[in-house]
Amino acid sequence: MRLPSGRRLDLLAPTPLDWTDEDLAIGLSRTFRWGGHSVWPGAPLSVAQHSLAVLALRRARARGGLAQAEARRELLHDAEEGLLGFDCISPLKPFLGEGFAALQARLSGAVALRYALPAWTPEQKRAHKACDIALAAAEAVHVAGWTREEVRGTLGIRAAVMAEDPLWPAHGGEPGFEPWRPWPPELAAERFLAALRQLG
Repeated sequence: MRLPSGRRLDLLAPTPLDWTDEDLAIGLSRTFRWGGHSVWPGAPLSVAQHSLAVLALRRARARGGLAQAEARRELLHDAEEGLLGFDCISPLKPFLGEGFAALQARLSGAVALRYALPAWTPEQKRAHKACDIALAAAEAVHVAGWTREEVRGTLGIRAAVMAEDPLWPAHGGEPGFEPWRPWPPELAAERFLAALRQLG
């Protein structure tokens, strides 16, 4: 794949030097959750915005805060999707087989090496998954348009649906910010890149 910077990424044999931080931010801002569907006019919800929301929620819930490397790992938990340009909806994943899983694992490994991401401990992984699932439940309602009953009954997500957008404390005072509204890709890329550089 030729990236915006001009670098080339070999999806079958990726290395940590194949992309720039800007490439990753742009890729994540143009990779959409929920199959690209949204009840909001304009852009769908990007993986970049979702990643920032997971980081914000994880920070809010973490007793004693997060170490810099832990926060960076939260921000980059879906980074391979930005390099791939594809966020597979969960029900489809089993049908893509072992080859796709291996491809994702290779990309994730390259990301972990480049950004010196620590391995998950079982406790940290559980805390991360709780935040990721909580965001999925909230996005299903506030972004994708599912009802609360459908989130539990149809999607099988057991987390309670949050009312407050975790990004509100950081961006609530900004002009035009509305809770849960997907950001335009350019803005999502800009905010993701700023967070990544801050955590570098």
